[in-house]
Amino acid sequence: MNILDRYLFRTVLVYTAMAMAVLLTLGALFVFISQQGDIGVGSYSAGDAFLFTLLNVPQQAFELLPIGAMIGALMGLGNLASGSELVVTRASGVSVWRIAWPVGLAGLTLALMMYGIGEYAAPPLAQFAKREKTTDKLADVSFAGSSSAWVKDGNLILRVQTGEVDRAFGGVSLFQLDGPTRLRSIQRAERISVATPGRWSLHNVATTHFGDDRIDSDLTSGIMMQSKVNPEFLGLAATDPQLLTLRGLASYIDHLRRNSLDTASYEIGYWSRIARLFAVIVVTLLALPFVFGPLRTTGAGTRTVIGVMLGVIFFLITGTIEKGGQIFGLNPALVGWLPTAAIGLCTLIENARSLSVRQAPTANGRLAFSIIDHEAPNARDRHTAIAHRAPPAPRRARRRRSAEPRLSAPAACPPQ
Repeated sequence: MNILDRYLFRTVLVYTAMAMAVLLTLGALFVFISQQGDIGVGSYSAGDAFLFTLLNVPQQAFELLPIGAMIGALMGLGNLASGSELVVTRASGVSVWRIAWPVGLAGLTLALMMYGIGEYAAPPLAQFAKREKTTDKLADVSFAGSSSAWVKDGNLILRVQTGEVDRAFGGVSLFQLDGPTRLRSIQRAERISVATPGRWSLHNVATTHFGDDRIDSDLTSGIMMQSKVNPEFLGLAATDPQLLTLRGLASYIDHLRRNSLDTASYEIGYWSRIARLFAVIVVTLLALPFVFGPLRTTGAGTRTVIGVMLGVIFFLITGTIEKGGQIFGLNPALVGWLPTAAIGLCTLIENARSLSVRQAPTANGRLAFSIIDHEAPNARDRHTAIAHRAPPAPRRARRRRSAEPRLSAPAACPPQ
């Protein structure tokens, strides 16, 4: 990379870091405020809430990085455009696609950072924070590995394997005790769901009763169970696609397919997770038509607001398409890639329209290159562009008309 490439590359990264610092501070503040209602429940204290907030910062960084990249690119490149640095760069013969190269490289660097956060930092820390919060709020809770949860409620011991968030949980086992050391029955259900507060519905239950001299078993389609177990505890056994890595999602999708279970939500999460990595590159390039056009002479506040609006719109559209695709049974790959593909197409079209280079012959036969803006330039940019145009052809010397002798009136004759 030459000096110009490094300068643009560094500018985008620095302003993106500044935008992410602000976004993460606000996000952490909102998370900490949301924990105030849980402080004092069980042994969950304000220090635990602060630790929960810190452990969720990497997950927020993974989710907010596309918005931060958009704001950072708009602020950084807009600052260069407002100082006429980009105008001079283009007037000196550097095309918009040449400027897009270091900007896209900065987006690629951010995408690699996002991949590292999403694969190695955010999921384990967020899961650990969720687990610690629940164990502080609930008593008699222990864990078996990373895919099941155990809870004791009086003489009832409940074991729940992994399930889907906000839906039914699978692989449920209930152990009914008769005293501290005697096992009375074991019930195994395919899934469990919340019926009413304090009541749980078990589906396809196989029950084994242990008597004094015999063992009885039966199979029922569903039973109701009363327990004081908080539904938040069962959420520990839920598999949230946003808290899984790409490798974890691929492995879990394969597990669901082997067991003939629905994989739509996890496939959408898998493809959208990959698409968001490319979306970081796309949104940095999307800033170019804005800074070369309507946002060239605006202030930093306007560029920040527009960047936040564009990022929020992209976030909302992505979430809406993902939920709608799951409801209507659309192709998971199409649902995951559609928002990124749409914004990528818009970026390509706008970058192609923002600037063009025209070759115009001059009077002396040489070609002069002039940069054409689709937006009306201000006075400073107009003078800069005029200073770099080809010199005009020499004008022909005008012929001087010969002075005609003027006829004067005859002098009056003196009187005789």
